[in-house]
Amino acid sequence: MRLPLMVAALVLATGAAAQDNSMPGMQMPAKSPAKPAKQQSRPAPKAKQPAKGHDMSGMDMGQHTGHTTPQHDMDNMPGMRMDHTGHDGMQGTDMGQHDAGKPSKGTDMQNMQGMHMDMPMAEAPQQGSVTHDTLSLQEPENPSRKTGKNDPVPELLKDVVTRPRQSLADFLAMSDRSNPTVSQANALAQRSAAQAKQAGLYPNPSIGYQGDQIRGGSYGGGEHGAYVQQTIVLGGKLGARRDIYRQQQRSDEIGVEAQTFRVHGDVSRAFYAALTAQALVDVRRRLLGVALDAVETVHQLANVGQADAPDILQTEVEAEQAKVDFLSAQQEFLQRFRTLAAYAGQRSLAPSLLAGDLEHPPEIDTEQQVANIIANSPEVRRAQQEIAVAEARLKDARREPIPDLTLRAGEQYNGELVRENPNVHAGPQSIASANLAIPLWNRNQGNKDAARVELERARQSVARTQLFLQQQTAPVAQSYQTARFTANRYREELIPRAQRAYQLYLQKYQAMAQAYPQVLVSQRTLFQLQVGYLNALHEAWDSAVMLQNFNLSGGLTEPEPSGSGTTTINLPATGSGSNE
Repeated sequence: MRLPLMVAALVLATGAAAQDNSMPGMQMPAKSPAKPAKQQSRPAPKAKQPAKGHDMSGMDMGQHTGHTTPQHDMDNMPGMRMDHTGHDGMQGTDMGQHDAGKPSKGTDMQNMQGMHMDMPMAEAPQQGSVTHDTLSLQEPENPSRKTGKNDPVPELLKDVVTRPRQSLADFLAMSDRSNPTVSQANALAQRSAAQAKQAGLYPNPSIGYQGDQIRGGSYGGGEHGAYVQQTIVLGGKLGARRDIYRQQQRSDEIGVEAQTFRVHGDVSRAFYAALTAQALVDVRRRLLGVALDAVETVHQLANVGQADAPDILQTEVEAEQAKVDFLSAQQEFLQRFRTLAAYAGQRSLAPSLLAGDLEHPPEIDTEQQVANIIANSPEVRRAQQEIAVAEARLKDARREPIPDLTLRAGEQYNGELVRENPNVHAGPQSIASANLAIPLWNRNQGNKDAARVELERARQSVARTQLFLQQQTAPVAQSYQTARFTANRYREELIPRAQRAYQLYLQKYQAMAQAYPQVLVSQRTLFQLQVGYLNALHEAWDSAVMLQNFNLSGGLTEPEPSGSGTTTINLPATGSGSNE
């Protein structure tokens, strides 16, 4: 860019009188040497020139014709020094000293980058400066008014702040009353209790009619009667079956406790997430206020000449970004409040502000808490209870081969003639029977083997559950420690220093001793640290709540029952007292 400007200046400075074929570094067409300017009979053709005073990339060339003036002041051009008798001093170009009519040595201008000189210099058209359009602003910078639309940010929480604040205890009470999964877990325990009752019920007796040797006609006779039958369950099978469901009931009761921890844990985590979002709304609101004040200040400074257009635009950009962040923070709070209400079992709870202490997470001995979770978690205790269920099933499988005794008794009328003339019938008679199955081929071998395998599986499940809890809880404990350390550093070290730095930069800027971008950087750093502090507090609370609730989650996940979900055991119609 610099070389074409220098060449253009050279052309304008020399004019027609300086048309020298043999200037050093230029190769001109063969023609007679040009005469000095004062000897020319007519001026050279006038090239197209920009209007007087036109800015040619920093050079004011004035108006030039084909004639050269006696002296052109080119000494002030950057990188060029033009003597009155020649054209020395172009940066990187040795022009030598030349008279107007004296040929110079070996001038070859065609080898200069970007130059092609096949015509006399007097006839070469002069080009104006080359400019490029930059991104135009939506409005011209005017210190007296703001650029852009300057729309106000929507206030989404104007109704929220009018409602009473609610605490964590309020939401926990709501969850105990309204969360459906707690009711489902209680229903599973009640179902197991009912199944235990059903499994222990004795088989119903049966009544029937029995006839034998029935004849009609003149003979009559035959045996007719009714009977009552009862199955006597032997071997304590009813108690063994009942014990299975009683053990399942205890397992489901532990499941109720586990589901309560899940619900309380999720409610507490959602509460502190919403409380963090509420605090973030306050931070974003303060940042928005500071940004809007900065816009007013920078416009006032611009009116007195102490701020320029970049300061104005950058300040307004920061204000618009603060509006976006403030709106996003409000939406985040509303979303997290709805999540909290869902865990509490409230589908139409109106959002309100929360009352809670976010800045002081509980102090927890993580090693002791992890050990307590591994040893006493409801998940571990339920796995241990499943061993008792499996043992009860094995006990029942061993007793099932013991046969039941079936008793039958009744009364009949025997119509057989025992004497004639007069006819005398045998008359009433009693019947009785008893039967007992012989466990010869089917001694419940397969079910006993399956019960033993299930017992071993239940024992291994305890170890698996403990290892799983250890694997899941260790990162939570580490996250808790890291978050507490991070929050303390933010509160005690980072934020105070950033606050002081921002104040100092602002004071220096107001004293015109500091550029405004540095004020914006320090302001942005301060609020980013405050956001980071809130995130660290949220992480600390989230991890603490997980540790306090045995690292259980799933407050809206349907609880799982112990054993099968069938409700058709020991049906009255079977009369066998079995579980089928």
